Amino acid sequence: MKSIIFYTTKSGKCPVKAHLDTLSDNQVTKIAWVLKLIRELDQVPAKYLKKLTNTDDIWEIRVDVGKDTFRLLGFFQGRELIILTNSFQKKSQKTPLNEIKLAEKRKKDYLRGR
Repeated sequence: MKSIIFYTTKSGKCPVKAHLDTLSDNQVTKIAWVLKLIRELDQVPAKYLKKLTNTDDIWEIRVDVGKDTFRLLGFFQGRELIILTNSFQKKSQKTPLNEIKLAEKRKKDYLRGR
């Protein structure tokens, strides 16, 4: 079973948790369900987890709740640990480049030990 943790900044802030705290109970419940699926399944459907091309090995967790679309970005450390760096409500077809760059920066910070 995989483990999922949320990236924490040097100052102790957790951007993913802060974003989740702004969402409705229904939205958080669906996101939690998808995260549980990713933790437990060996083969996760691409509908929920997809590697982003042309990135520094950044993965995207995809969650649709009604008409709302949410994305959580992160990376694998080894095969069993996923570090989620940022999350956002998606409003366009493409994943915003600034969100990808933020995930890549936080990955470097994490791996460097900050």
